[in-house]
Amino acid sequence: MNGPVSQLREAVIRAMVKACGESCARIDPLLSPSANPQFGDYQANVAMSLAKQLGQKPRDVAQKIVDALDVAGLCSQVTIAGPGFINLRLDDACLSRHVESLTGDGRLGVERTDEPRTVVVDYSSPNVAKEMHVGHLRSTIIGDCIARVMTFQGHKVIRQNHLGDWGTQFGMLIEHLLDLGSGQAQQDASIGDLNTFYQQSKQHFDADADFAQRARQRVVKLQSGDEATLALWRNLIAVSYEHFGSVYQRLNVLLEPGDVRGESFYNPLLPAVVQDLEKLDLLRESQGAQVVYPDDAFKDKDGQPLPLIVRKSDGGYLYATTDLAAARFRLAQLGAQRVIYVTDARQAQHFAMVFATLRKTGWAPPTPEVRFDHVPFGTILGPDRKPFKTRDGGTVRLADLLDEAERRAADAVRRKNPELASSGELDRIASAVGIGAVKYADLSNDRIKDYVFDLDRMLAFEGNTGPYLQNAYVRIQSIFRKGGVDRAMSAGQAVMLDDPAERTLALKLLQWPGVVEAVAEHLEPHRLCNFLYDLASAYHQFYEKCPVLSAADAGQKQSRLVLCDLVARMLEKGLELLGIDVVEQM
Repeated sequence: MNGPVSQLREAVIRAMVKACGESCARIDPLLSPSANPQFGDYQANVAMSLAKQLGQKPRDVAQKIVDALDVAGLCSQVTIAGPGFINLRLDDACLSRHVESLTGDGRLGVERTDEPRTVVVDYSSPNVAKEMHVGHLRSTIIGDCIARVMTFQGHKVIRQNHLGDWGTQFGMLIEHLLDLGSGQAQQDASIGDLNTFYQQSKQHFDADADFAQRARQRVVKLQSGDEATLALWRNLIAVSYEHFGSVYQRLNVLLEPGDVRGESFYNPLLPAVVQDLEKLDLLRESQGAQVVYPDDAFKDKDGQPLPLIVRKSDGGYLYATTDLAAARFRLAQLGAQRVIYVTDARQAQHFAMVFATLRKTGWAPPTPEVRFDHVPFGTILGPDRKPFKTRDGGTVRLADLLDEAERRAADAVRRKNPELASSGELDRIASAVGIGAVKYADLSNDRIKDYVFDLDRMLAFEGNTGPYLQNAYVRIQSIFRKGGVDRAMSAGQAVMLDDPAERTLALKLLQWPGVVEAVAEHLEPHRLCNFLYDLASAYHQFYEKCPVLSAADAGQKQSRLVLCDLVARMLEKGLELLGIDVVEQM
């Protein structure tokens, strides 16, 4: 569906070409919603940048564009403000017509991409034999949101959960498992608390030299393919993933066991990475290790070229080797055309060097044929603005955090609606509200920034929070219930925009396709959150100023019901893309 925003953009580009030449055909007109509605609905700011290229005054360039602009039937007013801002006000009839077109569109104006790509999204990546903690939250839910948005656009999305399931620590873990007993039931019981099991293993390793030696020998057996050792290793993975899976289910994250490709999967591919680097004459020796220098841009603190180590002096491989092997597999076997890595910001340089190496070797085709994105994020902080810890300084278990969010949400919902008698219904609502609040608070922050974890603020029913959006949806549902109106009746109905609040709401609805596109391009979920909050706020203004069920006449009532329905559908779809459930009552 070619919405008014797309039509405006195309019209401005045509005018730029007519006024300033064919070279302008690929220049972004810098079209954005107007910051001040009194000047117009949209603003094109291209005249300022274009003026520098042409050696002319910005306002003169803006005037030439306006003189060449053909927006008949699309805009009712075009003006120039300040040094050269081009303000555009949409024609009311055009605006109504485009809003009406959304009523029968299940995608609400978002077209499927005409260039679908195979997109691999690497996210979550917890470690086997360790419980998920608060540090895993951001990668897991940011990655899941990105995967959902890409899928909604029509891309083929392949989720990859790069588990930490290989390494020397598994000798220690397996040997400790054997010391606890060989019965399957006993094994399962002994690692029910994964953190305790890991800590006991480590304490055993540090305190008992004989155990430490046996653990090292067990690593050799594991790496050489000893079947009994592999069976125990698989048991550790299975029990660990049972824990991960339960957390993913609670978080409404779409990762499945089939999405797992851990470090162990790539282990057999590592020697070929080093061998191929050597064949390309890119392998160098540095202090006994084998390294590659990906790019002159990477320097250490002394200004010397920074190496990417692919094999240690003792023959062991590193994360870089595994990441190179994983990328080669994703390109060759999965057919990836875009690979997205969601990890914390501390790994930014690591991935930049890995991507540069992939380009330098020719293992990855050039951009845009294949695109690599690292999606960094900041840290979750406690009230002291330090990394979030328990009161005794320990790591916060993610399951405990979710339990507390659900408990507090249940209390908040009980206070809001004491008539919720069904405990089952209350539990379901508390889960949707509590976990939705945690996810929304994270996703609504610019991901690169740190933020303070504050459950009271997250669970507030006012402000930019998950419960505020869920409550807006509930309010709309109550209108349809109270009026005995079938929401499906709104399809194809006329939309009248007589009140400024109706017009503001209509303009916001038409921004939806651009928001989805921006999230997919920039990989920033907070853009979607901000849009949904603005939409809900515009709806509340509309709700206060424009009676729906008691409207002046049947036509106005039906029109306002259409707007209510579109807002509800957009809130529901937007929250779905964030991985957050809506509820019918609160």
